Amino acid sequence: MKKILSVMPFMMALLVLALDGRAVPLSNEQAGRTAADEWLVLVDAGKLPESWQKLEPAFAKKVGKKKWTSALNEIRSPLGKLTSRALKSAEYTKELPGAPEGEYVIVQFTSSFERKKEATEKVTLLLGRDLFWRVASYSVK
Repeated sequence: MKKILSVMPFMMALLVLALDGRAVPLSNEQAGRTAADEWLVLVDAGKLPESWQKLEPAFAKKVGKKKWTSALNEIRSPLGKLTSRALKSAEYTKELPGAPEGEYVIVQFTSSFERKKEATEKVTLLLGRDLFWRVASYSVK
């Protein structure tokens, strides 16, 4: 019994540290970056219809799955496969020219593809009512 009691404070300290690490909320920029990364995994894998399903609902409805997959294919196919991607910036804003009111994170990556060595990918995310960040636009320059 004494062994169990002597281990208890150590176990409680570990539990507090573990919970404390998980309790720290992500910043808007971090959460947007994570959502952009997860979405780009689908695009990089050529899962364009699946990427449409992960778009911000109003944007997805406006664009339509067929038009989205076609447009995204036109953007990405000429580039070839992704060879590298590094975060350039992630910026939170409540104002975006030409966009409805909302909370946005604009994530930019410095990327390289087989047939375009230097590119900037821009993923704009919108915070939904359900508090999930979803892609509202994507471009490569």
